[in-house]
Amino acid sequence: MTDRGEVSRQRKPRSSWQIGTGDAETVLAEAQKALFVMVAFLAILWIVQIANWADHYQLSFEYGIRPHDAGSLPDIFSAPFLHFSWAHIEGNSGPLFIFGFLAAYRGVVKFLGVTLVVAITSGLGAWLFESTHSVGAGASGIVFGYFGYIIVRGLFDRHPVDLVVGLVMALCFAYQFTVLLPQNGIGWQDHIGGVVGGVVAGWVFRDRRRRTPAGEPALLGGTKPGGTKPGGTTSGGSRAALHKELDDLGL
Repeated sequence: MTDRGEVSRQRKPRSSWQIGTGDAETVLAEAQKALFVMVAFLAILWIVQIANWADHYQLSFEYGIRPHDAGSLPDIFSAPFLHFSWAHIEGNSGPLFIFGFLAAYRGVVKFLGVTLVVAITSGLGAWLFESTHSVGAGASGIVFGYFGYIIVRGLFDRHPVDLVVGLVMALCFAYQFTVLLPQNGIGWQDHIGGVVGGVVAGWVFRDRRRRTPAGEPALLGGTKPGGTKPGGTTSGGSRAALHKELDDLGL
């Protein structure tokens, strides 16, 4: 039997697939932030595109990724903002907004970390494996990174809503996987690097919070968090654990 003043130590393993209390309000607030972030992201892309077009796309050639050139490694961070034509940026803008918003609505700070990871992996994929003397630019690597992240996030975070979102996106945009195959004129290496980065980011930024399944009391007998009774005294179980630790230390 468990002492009424003792914190229950019997917890189920972290296997809950539920959205905790208050999560709905948090997700809504983060979704609003995600919307503003993606609108700003696209606005920057299009402003850069106008300047790039006016300069006959010299920015893309100067700050795009030049494979195997050590001096071009920093360009993995500038290349996603550059494109080679209006059709190029138009083709990336829609998927970028959709996948970016879905990747960001769980938390904008986490989203920025995901973006950094996929920018590095997609850029390195282009820098390492694309043909020498070519120049790569465009946000498609980031798009595929968000795509990969959305698909695996539900599995890693154990959120049923995110799992459904990932499955729907995978089915609706299954044709996108054809761009991962080698094709002339398409930076498929960049795309594969983005997907790999999205999967890695899904694992690195997975939800590590401990969840208590619904209906399972975290504490027994009116005990406050931290092992104290309502009166402020330390529970018997906590005192026993403290004495044992002191004994182990020889005190």
